[in-house]
Amino acid sequence: MTDYRHVKGSYWLETAPGPSRPPLAEDLSVDVAVIGAGIAGLSTAWELARAGRSVAVLEAGRIAAGVTGHTTAKLTAQHTLIYDKLRRTRGAEGARLYARSQTEAVEHVAEVAAELGVDCEWERRSAYTYVHDPSRVAEVRAEAEAAREAGLPASFVTETGLPFPVAGAVRVTGQAQFHPRKYLLALADDLAARGGRLYEDTTVVGLDEGEPCRLATDSGATVTAGDVVVATHYPIFDRALLFARLSPRRELVVAGALDTEYDPDGMYITPEQGTRSVRTAPYGEEGRRLLVITGEHFTPGTGDTPARFERLADWATGHFPGVDLTHAWATQDNDATDTVPMVGPLHPGARHAYVATGFGGWGMSGGVMAGRLLTALITGERCEWSELYDPRRILSAVREAPTFLKTQAKVAGHFVGDRLRPTPEVDAVPPGEGAVVRVHGKHVAVYRDEEGEAHALSARCTHLGCLVAFNSAERAWECPCHGSRFDTDGKVVQGPATRPLEEREL
Repeated sequence: MTDYRHVKGSYWLETAPGPSRPPLAEDLSVDVAVIGAGIAGLSTAWELARAGRSVAVLEAGRIAAGVTGHTTAKLTAQHTLIYDKLRRTRGAEGARLYARSQTEAVEHVAEVAAELGVDCEWERRSAYTYVHDPSRVAEVRAEAEAAREAGLPASFVTETGLPFPVAGAVRVTGQAQFHPRKYLLALADDLAARGGRLYEDTTVVGLDEGEPCRLATDSGATVTAGDVVVATHYPIFDRALLFARLSPRRELVVAGALDTEYDPDGMYITPEQGTRSVRTAPYGEEGRRLLVITGEHFTPGTGDTPARFERLADWATGHFPGVDLTHAWATQDNDATDTVPMVGPLHPGARHAYVATGFGGWGMSGGVMAGRLLTALITGERCEWSELYDPRRILSAVREAPTFLKTQAKVAGHFVGDRLRPTPEVDAVPPGEGAVVRVHGKHVAVYRDEEGEAHALSARCTHLGCLVAFNSAERAWECPCHGSRFDTDGKVVQGPATRPLEEREL
């Protein structure tokens, strides 16, 4: 078995570390301020700079090192099983617009990479969604038909390059995969060359939607901007109640070298078995490729993460004999309750504030699409699919009410139920582990380091007050309600929370 605390983390971060950028230290005024420097934020900023706008990007961590730095990095318009559902819920035209917008995003990355002359390990591959269960073949056939009807080069097949049989699969040709960090670091460099300003370690803590807008940061510096884009993956501002329409999920990734002769020559995903996603990438050794496998999706703060890593590793080595697993990391995504990402005005009354969220695991094409769509909205250009992605949509939210209610019931269950569960004693927390305990009747998050010293924090997430839980594989406190994550000293690792967990005395 693999000890995941000692293998390497994200392969993308390791092989493209990139330069550091300074934090914001003084007040600033720009045409547009973009909060978040993942693929959605950087794509938006770059498109706006190319359109002649002055832009500042504010990132709480490091550029392209959050969700984007831990992605699987598939660039495809084939998003598991989505088109049959879209033609039923959004009509044939809605499905067509979705396919076209995502396809144009894929091709746009190819064009931009060529324009910038960046070697981002761009490779064309077919994308497959497969199933093992014969009872689901009709579902896959319907998806292939719907995807083809939407304009994709899709077909139903029973043969793939995988080293095991499948009952059926949707194949979409002409898709792509790439190294996300190499692409985005080049995009950031070109943005800076165009006059764009990029700041790391800068957390935005307040938004005043006046004319102009004003952003407050944790350093005390203020950013004044004509328009603001919230591209923090999960929105850090709740004024539109978007958190009620998003469901966070975490997925694990294992990767390692594989002999080229066993390369399945494609990008694969199945909705079965808690999801299994497979692709390969250039590895730098002759005759070998990097095998990247993602799966075991779960709600942050729930489940036994080390056991999930073991299951994923066992699946990888069992299906791809000879693979030498050298990397393990995790990624996080947000699913919109009505399937389609939310890209557009932040709330019904917004005039200068915009958001991009809910990419459902397909943020590479979705983030590029968002950058182009938001640029069109801000510069006053027309975009055919603005209505499809508009966060203010009401009919689709009503239509997907059962999913919405299920999501909120799960949140309510954590908010109330987690407070009623029995807790261990402080002394029962072993070194290297963490647990929520009761101290003087209050919930406290206790982590005991390898030297045996206990570190205590408030167990209430600073977003909306749900109790956090400890992820022992990644050594992080996670909120199961909306996906905020904190390290063992309470610092925010992932939003929507913007404030750290407060220290507590034992």
